[in-house]
Amino acid sequence: MYDLNVLNEFCINILIKSGMNLKDAEIISDTLMFAELRNVKSHGIVRLPTYIERMQKGVVNLYADMKFINNNSAAVTTLDADNGMGQLAGHMAMKEAMRIARLYGIGMVAVKNSNHFGVASYYSMMALEENMIGLAMTNASPAIAPFGTKSPLLGTNPLTAAVPASKGKPIVLDMSMSTVARGRIRMFALQNKEMPMDWGFDQEGNPTSDPNEALKGSLVPIGGVKGSGMSLIVDLLTGVLTGTSVTGEVKNITDMTGKSNTSHVFIAINISSFRDTEIYKEDVDNVIEKIKSLPPKGNNEVFMAGEIEQDLMDKRKSEGIPVEIEVVEKLNKLAELFGTTKL
Repeated sequence: MYDLNVLNEFCINILIKSGMNLKDAEIISDTLMFAELRNVKSHGIVRLPTYIERMQKGVVNLYADMKFINNNSAAVTTLDADNGMGQLAGHMAMKEAMRIARLYGIGMVAVKNSNHFGVASYYSMMALEENMIGLAMTNASPAIAPFGTKSPLLGTNPLTAAVPASKGKPIVLDMSMSTVARGRIRMFALQNKEMPMDWGFDQEGNPTSDPNEALKGSLVPIGGVKGSGMSLIVDLLTGVLTGTSVTGEVKNITDMTGKSNTSHVFIAINISSFRDTEIYKEDVDNVIEKIKSLPPKGNNEVFMAGEIEQDLMDKRKSEGIPVEIEVVEKLNKLAELFGTTKL
């Protein structure tokens, strides 16, 4: 187990050594800690070596000059991320979406020319701090074959929504359009472990338990044709809407040949523009209580979306975060490279 502060300080030091300023390093490390706390390990500190490599090879702009453009509409704007880090673009864009929502009831910011931004719910949950509803989505590199085909073209394209409650935990839906995120399959490959057969297909479109074959092939979309269709819609609302890329043109995070051409969308909804915020949150509590009072299947406890992750987050803040030995070894190589303290 590793203390949250130890991991956070480790990541910040590495990022600063790589040439990043303190404020930006803190934002990126915070997103990585968020992933670890909520057990989204595929988007946690295991990503740090890849982010550093992208910086060193110049395929991501470490000194991006991010600017808002197309400010001719009151409630919407576009952020040109200048090929900078996705986490920095996401943080900046969601802050702006909330600022707009305070003025007009709803704010939408589309981001162009960005990169991988980590866990999507990090950004939707930012809106909870303002008693708003937050939504976020992003396109991603080809991973899902359009329904009826065997060649990956669509991204996992996650979509997330965060809704505040009064006494209860917020409802946080965070879902990719594949049965699992590709990052989880990468973790299985890193650990030389077999994965469940319903996670991925090989290059011929056959189910496989070999994570390396799945990474060469495609991922299983949620709900078959529905997940495939939802992935396409997210792509049309991000890369195509911003003019950054059309479907299939986003580069994988491990592809060091050039810009990733990633796009995101962030939406903040100001509840008070529709009704009294506290009464709304009390109604959300009532919905939660109504669902939890329903007869469960077997002896299963009924959980709301995001509840398990929130409970785990609270637990890991006090008890520590488990990190696989393979990940520690990769991180310690970075520490050697930059002359910082090892884990």
